[in-house]
Amino acid sequence: MTGAKYWAIVPAAGSGQRFGSEVAKQFQPLGDHLVAQHSLSRLLNIPCLAAIIVPCDTTSAYWQQIPATIDTRVELVAGGSERVYSVLQGLKAIAGRAASSDWVLVHDMARPCITSGDINKLIAELAGHSVGGILATSVSDTLKRVGADNDIQGTADRRLYRAAQTPQMFRYGLLVKALETMLGDGRTPTDEASAIEYLGEQAKIIQGRRDNIKITHREDLIIAAAIMNQQETEQCV
Repeated sequence: MTGAKYWAIVPAAGSGQRFGSEVAKQFQPLGDHLVAQHSLSRLLNIPCLAAIIVPCDTTSAYWQQIPATIDTRVELVAGGSERVYSVLQGLKAIAGRAASSDWVLVHDMARPCITSGDINKLIAELAGHSVGGILATSVSDTLKRVGADNDIQGTADRRLYRAAQTPQMFRYGLLVKALETMLGDGRTPTDEASAIEYLGEQAKIIQGRRDNIKITHREDLIIAAAIMNQQETEQCV
């Protein structure tokens, strides 16, 4: 498995319905750029990435406002109706170039605060791993299990749980098999790691930074802007 290449897939075919806007969250303004520009530019800071595949609506005029797309390593391809299908489209786009043992980093376009430090940490700690792993953080809030009517049914031991982030990094061949197997059984993975788990494989947790937030609601843009200002002072982007 020596000499494996690294590829990134950043699904961005979302319509913005959950965000509550006609404009998808990846095209929302964040500081001087749109969200997608921040996410892609941070991945472009990682020299070992052979290509960054973006499954999306390639006809959207918003991509003309993303300077990162000019970089030769960034490739826009047609996305799917759901995230998992977009990831598969990205995997197909590199099928003729990627070896089975190559690494694929799948990252949320809506996580523009990811740092080079965390990405490099993920790559370094998983270099010799046969499966792969994900960035995640410990859970600080108390977790309640609730019923259908929102009545509390119990309290979970938060020491046993982690909050999953991205990038999630797995071997190319294994990731393709995991996603196709789970979908073939009529199941939809919530993230790449859940498909790996479905195969019975064990992914590794790599401790990530808490500021690697996912933009889901409008107020998250305000939080992300504050995080980026702080990160600039730390010079950790």
